Amino acid sequence: MRTPFAPFEWMIAWRYLRARRAEGGVSVMTWISLIGITLAVFALIATLAVRSGFRAEFVDTILGANAHVTIYQTGEVSETGLLDRTIHDYEGMAARLREVDGVTRAAPLVKGQVMVNLRSRNAGVEVFGIREENLLELPRIADPETGDGDISRFGEGIAIGAGVARELGAGVGDRIKVISPNGVKTAFGTSPRVNSYEVVYVFSAGRYDIDRTRVYLPFSEAQSFFDRDGVADEIEVMVETPEQVSDLMVPLMQAGGERVLLWTWRDASGGFLRALEVEDNVMFIILSILVLIATMNIVSGLIMLVKNKGRDIGILRTVGLTEGSILRVFFICGAFTGLIGTALGVLLGCLFAIYIDPVFGFVNMVMGGGTWDPAIRGIYHLPAKLELGDVLSAVFLSLGLSFVVTIFPARRAARLNPVEALRYE
Repeated sequence: MRTPFAPFEWMIAWRYLRARRAEGGVSVMTWISLIGITLAVFALIATLAVRSGFRAEFVDTILGANAHVTIYQTGEVSETGLLDRTIHDYEGMAARLREVDGVTRAAPLVKGQVMVNLRSRNAGVEVFGIREENLLELPRIADPETGDGDISRFGEGIAIGAGVARELGAGVGDRIKVISPNGVKTAFGTSPRVNSYEVVYVFSAGRYDIDRTRVYLPFSEAQSFFDRDGVADEIEVMVETPEQVSDLMVPLMQAGGERVLLWTWRDASGGFLRALEVEDNVMFIILSILVLIATMNIVSGLIMLVKNKGRDIGILRTVGLTEGSILRVFFICGAFTGLIGTALGVLLGCLFAIYIDPVFGFVNMVMGGGTWDPAIRGIYHLPAKLELGDVLSAVFLSLGLSFVVTIFPARRAARLNPVEALRYE
């Protein structure tokens, strides 16, 4: 069976790649090409891994601590002339929602914005009134590895985010005041409603904005505190496949009734996810240009090699080598550089993604800390996730460009006239 490249073509190409000291320029250009491709592929894979990891972590924190679909009701004017958006038959609605195929949980919630106080420190937070069994089903909240305290005592107190705890200087066992300006109306105005609760659990959802603003109260206690006796503000729905939540919109609306309104996790965070997608595409294009620039060094190296080996090319053509053989020899020289550079770049990129935590820890130490601000980026650490598709796209891009740019100087070498090459030798 005939192979694409003859053994003597490999032998000649290997001899040319191992340039002698007198031809050091060729050797230097080969090393420059190799290092350039390695670094370009490394940067591409590292960026793609961080991009995938950031998106996965961001989506996971959303789905692990928030409703996949939130059920509201349109406003209805009450007997007193006020607009009422609360859900009166929340138990029946939740039961109907649970019967929808693909729904794993439907839990009524009471929500309100209040101020919390401990000693002389205050913080504005959002209260989620929820039943204990429903709270335990939130993986990012009821995580014993990241939480502090006893979540089984939730019915006896309040659960607060780690950011709220830092803001107040509070810990498990402290009693904090919850203050709502919408209190009891008297002849002298509205007096704030103030209750005191023991902190029984401190959670960390992995998102700065959630940990900094969210607290949980038992459902019945939240109903009493916000004067929502017998009603709920919304129903929190969890589904089996959050990525395909749009497929459940019609069944959920039918189960919810005529006045139902739906708000999905994509509606809440879709703008940010679309911005991430645009950024991903732009970064891929920019880094692809970087890979192209690195592969262009192969052209420079091969042109120098062809110029230095003009006499050899003339002799090889004289003894019977065809233009195709000469083209394949120099194609091997360029492609081999691209292949080795791509392999080294993939290795470094994968190692970077796997060991990103110690690498980033070292960078953070060198920079004196504070290189990753969760208040700006939302999550607490720089994640990386290796995906086969990202690695393969980097490999195909690098090898494809390396092979394409190698063809042009290889064709120039193949078309070199042996008479002209030997005239001045």
